[in-house]
Amino acid sequence: MSEAQAPHQDASSRRVVKHSVVIAGHRTSVSLEDAFWRALKDIATQEGVSLAALIARVDAGRGEANLSSALRVFVLERALKAHPPLEGEGRPAKQAGVG
Repeated sequence: MSEAQAPHQDASSRRVVKHSVVIAGHRTSVSLEDAFWRALKDIATQEGVSLAALIARVDAGRGEANLSSALRVFVLERALKAHPPLEGEGRPAKQAGVG
C-alpha cells in the first residue's frame, strides 16, 4: 500500500513535531510524528499520569535504544496489545507448493 493509499493517515499525522521534556531533572527534546504524540497523550490520560511521567517511564526501561524509537515501539506495542492482529493478517499469503 502506498503512502497515498494508507488508511487513517494524513499529512498532519506524519509531520514530525519536537517537544521539550524534563526527564530525571534534565531537559531534552524529543522528535516524533504527531500521531505518536497524540497516542502518548491518550495513553497518559488513560493511565492517569502526566505525559512527562509516561515518557520518563519509557526512558527508564529503554536500555540503549534511542528515546524517540523507544516511544514509537511503546505506542506500537500498546496498540497491538489492544488490537491483536487476526490470524494471518499482515502476513504474506502462502504460495502454492511453498511452505
